Amino acid sequence: MKEMHRAPLSQKTLKSFIGPPLIDSFVKIGMSKQEAKEAVDHYRTLYKEKGMYQVSPYNGIEEVLTQLSKKFELFIATSKPEFFAIKIVDHLGYSKFLNAIYGADLKGVRSDKTAVIHDALRAEKAEGLTTTVMVGDRAHDIMGAKENKIGSVGVLYGFGDNEELVKAGAQSIVSKPTEFLDIF
Repeated sequence: MKEMHRAPLSQKTLKSFIGPPLIDSFVKIGMSKQEAKEAVDHYRTLYKEKGMYQVSPYNGIEEVLTQLSKKFELFIATSKPEFFAIKIVDHLGYSKFLNAIYGADLKGVRSDKTAVIHDALRAEKAEGLTTTVMVGDRAHDIMGAKENKIGSVGVLYGFGDNEELVKAGAQSIVSKPTEFLDIF
């Protein structure tokens, strides 16, 4: 926030930014739309330089992806800009497990989870399939699944919590990646 000449945000506020479109989170804390766009631009500059490479996979996720990719087609649907999502997945070496990655566009036209899921389902000709499931750690993931009439599994090893996922209507909730092997 120093680029915007504002005080740093608390950890609690920053954590609330994970999941929803970033511009919406900045507006929610009192920025104008224009200030929020500027803040997103600053964030993306720093994120592109080093932030997106500071990720660590969850314990057991590679084993789970290995097993599930043998049985199912796997996709990512994220509110993160697709450009960044692809680079992060490649950096982690997980592209080999995925059929495609769908994310927000950099202009903010397709930024909320419902729209990203909708476009992914349409592109994959998976609309109306009862076997499609969205896995996510925030209410936006679960609500996006509901609005697109697909199943949902909430995960507790991300940034949301049990209360948030239950309130959003998650059909199942798991606490660690390896529990997916029991579900699927």
